[in-house]
Amino acid sequence: MKLISFIFTFLFLQTCSQTKKPINTATMENPITKNNPYYSRTDRTKLNVPNSEWKKILPEHLYAVAREAATERPFTGKYNDFDELGEYYCAVCGNHLFRSDAKFSSTCGWPSFFEADKQGTAYHRDSSFGMERIEVVCKRCDSHLGHVFNDGPPPTGMRYCMNSVSLDFVPDSEKK
Repeated sequence: MKLISFIFTFLFLQTCSQTKKPINTATMENPITKNNPYYSRTDRTKLNVPNSEWKKILPEHLYAVAREAATERPFTGKYNDFDELGEYYCAVCGNHLFRSDAKFSSTCGWPSFFEADKQGTAYHRDSSFGMERIEVVCKRCDSHLGHVFNDGPPPTGMRYCMNSVSLDFVPDSEKK
């Protein structure tokens, strides 16, 4: 029975795992945006900020995921079991990424969406960890968000498996 449990855990974690050691972010908050001069929810201008600058601005846990492609431990992110209506933005630069009505319960351990903002996301081939995957990054600041898989629900059939720490949420109730 222990072998079966180990195999299941191994296969489960491979689905959305990264090459870096997972970090626990359940109690971590996203950065205070007032300390980040590049953060804007309206400016979509491409940023070309060196990692040395991001390292000075971003909290360590966000830097590890967004700039070094680390990952959160499964089921620990603040948006994994979260269902408020609103918008999701890049926690690094404020770029719009997802709408909450595209979020679904995938049970993979990370917040999942079936559709992304096409103007907010970009994609890179990721051959790390002995797998072929598609990495999802913020189109404005090129920060790592997670990966996209073709095993999601209709209408797109896609599953954007994201790290909560890379996301910043604004509820509809705060919109003006």
